[in-house]
Amino acid sequence: MPNIMVLNGPNLNMLGLRQPDIYGRTTLADVHAMVENEALALGCSVDFRQSNHEGVLIDWIHEARTRADAIVINPGGLTHTSVALMDALSAAEKPVVEIHLSNVHRREPFRHHSYVSLVATGVICGFGAHGYVLALRAAHDLLSRSPAVARDQ
Repeated sequence: MPNIMVLNGPNLNMLGLRQPDIYGRTTLADVHAMVENEALALGCSVDFRQSNHEGVLIDWIHEARTRADAIVINPGGLTHTSVALMDALSAAEKPVVEIHLSNVHRREPFRHHSYVSLVATGVICGFGAHGYVLALRAAHDLLSRSPAVARDQ
C-alpha cells in the first residue's frame, strides 16, 4: 500500500480562523479527515503533519526518503522564501505535489514565486481545501507510474 506524506507548513494550524475570506472556514482537522477518507478510497495510507518550524518540516522530508512513497506539501509562507526546503525536497527523490488553498497567482506579486515549484512534480492551487484531495489523487496517480517518470515529470 503506497504511503503519502502530507506536510503542512507555518500557520496552517490556523485554518478556519485566519483570513477565512482567503483560506475558507475549513479547519486543518477537517482537511485531515478529507485526506484520510480519500486515502481510504484510493487504497493508500497518509502520514498527515503540520509544523510552524522550517527545520521540523525539513526533518520530516528527510524522513520521507525511507518512510513515504510521495510527498504532498503545503509549505505556506515558506514557499516563497525557503531554499532549504527546496533542497530537502530535491534530496528526498520522491514525487512532490505542491498545494496551496488560494490561487497564489491572483495574489500579491511576492507570492508568484515558489522555490518549492522548482522541484515539485506538479502544483495545485486555488481550489481551497478540496485541493488536498486533488493533490492526494495526483500523488497516487504518479505512484502508479514508473518511479523515474513520476519524479521527472
